[in-house]
Amino acid sequence: MTLPGIPTVDDLAADPVRHHYDDLIAPAGLTNFLGTVRVDHDPTQLSAVTFPPVGQGLAPTATLFVDDRVFASYGVQVSHQWRPDRVLRSVELPGLRLETSTVCVPGEQAVAIDIRVTNTGTEDRDVAIGLALNARVATTTDSWLSAEAPSARNSVERDGPKLIFTGKGPEPVEGPRSQPGSSTGPSTDSGASGAISVQGVDVDAEVRLSGVAVNSSEQWESGFGGAARGGSVRALLSIAAGATRRLGYVQTVGTDRAAVTAAFDRIAADVPAAIAAAEGFWDHQLRSAFTPGNDEFSGHLPVLETDDAALRRLYWWGALGVIWFRRDYPGNVLGRSYDTLMPNYWATTTFIWDFSLSSIVHALLDPEPMRRQLEHWIAADIHSLFGTSSLTGGPVGQWYSVNDYALTRLVNDYVRFTADRDFLTSRPRPDGGRVLDHLQDWAYAWQRLYGSSSPAAGVALADYGEIDNLLECVSSYTHEVAGLNAANVWNLRTTAALLEIAGDHQNAATLRADADRLLPAVLELYQDGTGYFAARQPDGTRLGVRHCYDFSVVGSTIGGDLPEPIRAEMITFFGDELRSPSWLHALSPWDPDASFSVRPDHQWNGAYPAWPADAARALVALGGADVALDWLPGLARSANQGPPGQAHFVEEAMPPINGGARKAPPQLPYIIDWACSSAGAWTGMIIESLFGAGPAADGTLHPAGCVARLDPQAVLRNLRIGDTSVDVHADGTVTRQQDPPR
Repeated sequence: MTLPGIPTVDDLAADPVRHHYDDLIAPAGLTNFLGTVRVDHDPTQLSAVTFPPVGQGLAPTATLFVDDRVFASYGVQVSHQWRPDRVLRSVELPGLRLETSTVCVPGEQAVAIDIRVTNTGTEDRDVAIGLALNARVATTTDSWLSAEAPSARNSVERDGPKLIFTGKGPEPVEGPRSQPGSSTGPSTDSGASGAISVQGVDVDAEVRLSGVAVNSSEQWESGFGGAARGGSVRALLSIAAGATRRLGYVQTVGTDRAAVTAAFDRIAADVPAAIAAAEGFWDHQLRSAFTPGNDEFSGHLPVLETDDAALRRLYWWGALGVIWFRRDYPGNVLGRSYDTLMPNYWATTTFIWDFSLSSIVHALLDPEPMRRQLEHWIAADIHSLFGTSSLTGGPVGQWYSVNDYALTRLVNDYVRFTADRDFLTSRPRPDGGRVLDHLQDWAYAWQRLYGSSSPAAGVALADYGEIDNLLECVSSYTHEVAGLNAANVWNLRTTAALLEIAGDHQNAATLRADADRLLPAVLELYQDGTGYFAARQPDGTRLGVRHCYDFSVVGSTIGGDLPEPIRAEMITFFGDELRSPSWLHALSPWDPDASFSVRPDHQWNGAYPAWPADAARALVALGGADVALDWLPGLARSANQGPPGQAHFVEEAMPPINGGARKAPPQLPYIIDWACSSAGAWTGMIIESLFGAGPAADGTLHPAGCVARLDPQAVLRNLRIGDTSVDVHADGTVTRQQDPPR
């Protein structure tokens, strides 16, 4: 029987994870599209409560005390289960069971926790539940240019049953700053304004200020000091044997004290209702994402009908991982944007590279904000940044070498799935060129980066710089790298196809000819007989680099141009050195650079979430579809911890969680976030590679996929190409749907 095609929050729930304090378990995140929160390891603690324009770094709050003893000191395991709408945490203590449900409250800049305490003993007892409360709220008029959101010392006052924290302006704090592109501290500026956090519980409680001087606990060097204690709440619950009592915690943030306080009172009046509302909110979002004519997104994703559970799980995983990053907060300069990481790092920043890896999902699900985002980037200087801020629209970070390829991919996917060909002749900046002109500039940008090589046909390759511009934690992947030089061949051909649909056949022919001249120079980087490529250095030496990025980009951009022996050697190399049972080695453990770093997004001990999906795309393009299909059940096991993380560990580096590759944690030396928006690569791979349902630039669709080997009855329902919705069947048959009303 065909499995359901539209998921609910129950379908996407992560496996429960049991862990001790400070185990290598990545703490989960929640969002309501207005902001995010990190849900920590003790049953109530939260960190990084971020609702732009208000941030507070990674500041923790609501740290639990049970009978006046800090919870972590009990040394017991906590069970932690994520769902899109909530995180469920539970723990057994002597004679007690604590269960909490945490949500980002729909429509509010707020987080709420419902806390249930059960007396599992045989006698009535009193239980003291205490929460240590803290905030570092701050807001600025500038972009957030550091990995962590801005934060500042707060003053705190008691207001009846709650504490009100006020930030007078952001100041640097000590802590991990080694996320890529990070400056030495949180964003600060002279235009900082006040921010408010209101925190408390919904039952009678003793509310105290900490009495600790702020300055003495907030100025420290590494190893000195810690989290501030603004104050605490303590509720004494009388619980009969076998009975359960509850209390609720609420935090609201903003810049208007009266509005923030009113929101607190509104939510605290019925915390269980806020918990229930989150489930309805998220089921509606998921249903809308797959429904033509919905009221949440400007497009929709096709419904996958299949009997193959692994295929369905990976398809939903990728879709969830994009929906998760929608940001509709007040003051967003784009109206709606899609962040890249959460809940720890780079809130309000959209990275071009990551966005491009989910390009097909953006084009299908939400094409209107995608077009605004593209126009914004095209009007900027993409050779001086890695992303932009949705707070200000300003640039963030250093140049990423991938930007020309990423923007070409984004424009191509947007045009071929939406059929918005007028976009090609539009001018994102009134005094600038057409989008077509920018495409041609990106297609030839490599000529401004000539390296020292003099390979075949006298064509020099582009030198893409050092690790800061490339993979950041692979020291040998620098300068004339195969992946991005292969992408230049693809950029030229793709731009040619877009020029042709605009009627410019002469320039299109020139680009195709230049692509053909460039191709042999790229192939000279191949290391004969190995399955991998070299990175040519400025002195002409070649460093063999056994990295999945070359495998994936070369395979998916010029795979059809490779001689059959090279394709076969690449597939063998993938199976022998990159593939793991449930994930991928980004770098082969046999590569000499495997000793350079333990950052698992690009090193031997794990992989960034798009890399396995892109490797599967490359396998199909190289003629290794069976290898890709055989791998999918193992990969699907890793979709058991919420949306894809910024990196997952391979099995040899860290034991799996219930058979799935473990998400890497945020602490040093890993500094990896819990979720990453490049997740859409999974859904895109299934649509374009397995179903073969990628339209040409002119909108024509001739599916030639391989999904029938998994499920001959699989169907993509309501794939929208321009104004036409079609069903794509596993055997390549395409049937037309009626256009839905809008």
